[in-house]
Amino acid sequence: MGKNLTTRSEDYSKWYNELVVKADLAENSAVRGCMVIKPYGYAIWEKMQAELDRMFKETGHENAYFPLFVPKSLFEAEEKNAEGFAKECAVVTHYRLQNDPDNPGKLRVDPAAKLEEELVVRPTSEAIIWNTYKGWIQSYRDLPLLINQWANVVRWEMRTRLFLRTAEFLWQEGHTAHATKAEALEEAQLMNRVYAEFAENFLAMPVIQGTKTESERFAGADETYCIEALMQDGKALQAGTSHFLGQNFAKAFDVKFTNNQGKQDFVWATSWGVSTRLMGALIMTHSDDNGLVLPPNLAPHQVVIVPIYKGQEQLEAISQVANEIVKDLRMRGISVKYDNRDTHKPGWKFNEYELKGVPLRIGIGPKDLEKRTVELARRDTLTKEFVAKDEVVDRVALLLQEIQEALYTKAKNFRDSHITTVNTFDEFKEVLENKTGFISAHWDGTSETEDKIKELTKATIRCIPMDAEQEEGTCVYSGKPSPQRVLFAKAY
Repeated sequence: MGKNLTTRSEDYSKWYNELVVKADLAENSAVRGCMVIKPYGYAIWEKMQAELDRMFKETGHENAYFPLFVPKSLFEAEEKNAEGFAKECAVVTHYRLQNDPDNPGKLRVDPAAKLEEELVVRPTSEAIIWNTYKGWIQSYRDLPLLINQWANVVRWEMRTRLFLRTAEFLWQEGHTAHATKAEALEEAQLMNRVYAEFAENFLAMPVIQGTKTESERFAGADETYCIEALMQDGKALQAGTSHFLGQNFAKAFDVKFTNNQGKQDFVWATSWGVSTRLMGALIMTHSDDNGLVLPPNLAPHQVVIVPIYKGQEQLEAISQVANEIVKDLRMRGISVKYDNRDTHKPGWKFNEYELKGVPLRIGIGPKDLEKRTVELARRDTLTKEFVAKDEVVDRVALLLQEIQEALYTKAKNFRDSHITTVNTFDEFKEVLENKTGFISAHWDGTSETEDKIKELTKATIRCIPMDAEQEEGTCVYSGKPSPQRVLFAKAY
């Protein structure tokens, strides 16, 4: 199979779109702005899901499921949240279709089946969940309430791109309730750290942890924590967010509890989420002009074995060795596929697995049987080596770890070399135009300056880094005093 991918330097956006489709990850659907996630793409998402789910449960969270539909009156209860999402909402107004008397064989909305109250298709679930929590929480003994939901949400996006921005997407959303402000703040920060750990240990993607500016915060939050990553084209990508919601939703839905002093108080809340957007992050952090490059910790198949043979007799001899290796690798917890299909030639298979980013490929031919060796090919560096058959399992285990670490190091080196400190607006624009990446610059803390910089350059404040040193300076745009540097970038 020929790859025929547009190169990244030629057209990064086109390269990305082609790769998603050609590597069999996803495709556009009959529904405008929605995608079909294909089995290979979904297998990667399932691995992400499994690891995140484990991490959530290790931090005391439980899974539940809440309705897809939110009555409009509930959605409106927390004003900032409602206003923030209003333009992206899909709304259900009727509950039945009927035959169209003017067009035989066609259907129309039954005008008699109008809903008494319109239903919003959830863009996020705070409203329905906090309405539910009102019945679950009475006393401090009911707290903390640590719930996560794996779900789909709908945000009616006009400009869509597979995985990065679609009208419907898959995600998880955590919603927690606490007795104190300190506990809720600690929870929001903890989950942001969990996301950072996941991104770095599984996606092999370095991230910067920080907080959002007021104008970039989640609608209805008092504070938004985030993890920001840098893609190969120098654009930033928000990879996850965790929100401290204060008592805003508790007040909107009248969720009170009796504290341990016997007094009534509103509960404190958090919400946090990551989505299938992480698939886009994974693709754009590591992949190359030959196709997908997957970190071993998330690859559906960490190893693929391809037999090179003529005739049934050679295939049977090779299969005997291949099946032994499969068994031994699986005993070590390594996922492996033996591709003995006779419908495609070895060269075609090599090409396919390179495109699909399988970390290691083992080739076995008749000469390898004689020498008791196999050929081992790395996807990340495209290098090959011959390994004794008896040593292959240990070598594979070592290489998988090496590849995982190498991908992270490569991405981190790229990211670190694309954080540029500037002190003037001319320097700011020059870096944005020619180098790209994160720009570390002083900002006066006003939304007016933030908006003006965005208007002039399309760059936004990605985050106020958690580990940023307090450094007095002057804002690159307004010249007013600034307490610390923030990170700007153009972003997805």
